[in-house]
Amino acid sequence: MAADDLDRAVQLSVAALRQAPAAAWDGKAGSLEWDCWETVEHLSDDLFAYAAQLGPRKPPLEGEVPFVWESRRPGGPANAVHADRTAGSAGLLQVLEACGALLIAMVRTTPSQTRAYHGFGVSDPEGFAAMGIVETLVHTHDLAEGLGLDWTPPSDICARVLTRLFPEAPADTDPWSTLLWATGRAELPGRPRVTTWRWYGEPRP
Repeated sequence: MAADDLDRAVQLSVAALRQAPAAAWDGKAGSLEWDCWETVEHLSDDLFAYAAQLGPRKPPLEGEVPFVWESRRPGGPANAVHADRTAGSAGLLQVLEACGALLIAMVRTTPSQTRAYHGFGVSDPEGFAAMGIVETLVHTHDLAEGLGLDWTPPSDICARVLTRLFPEAPADTDPWSTLLWATGRAELPGRPRVTTWRWYGEPRP
């Protein structure tokens, strides 16, 4: 995985989400308990948090950089990043693009031997790029369901992110369908439905 893959994923996501009608952002995002606005904030927050983990000269290996994450309502996502609602959906997507750019820049400029904490395994810049891609692709799927949009990301990015983070996923099935299956969002013929899932961020040998 590379910064260019993450850049491509974020730009495709933003372009797709720009097609959403203004009145749709308060609806639920797919199977999530959050509305579409909150889900974009959550995705933005993920990208920001991954960039922050790589930021210190000596990144933390046993916990997260201690920003304050808080929900704006009971049951809402706990974020450090919140968008100004008066800026509308255009402002919300600008927040998403900006947070994506932070992680893209950190992946491009952080030495490959750097390691930083994540709950699914201490990882390297390539791993954090892959995590950012998974968050972007699958949450855009959630959003597309809630906003009534079409969303099918490139197969090559899906295949590479599966190889990097989901080593036990089948390699002989459609990559996008497999990524949705691996993250508990879809059925995959011949496989049991995934009800709990995680990725494996540790660098590969």
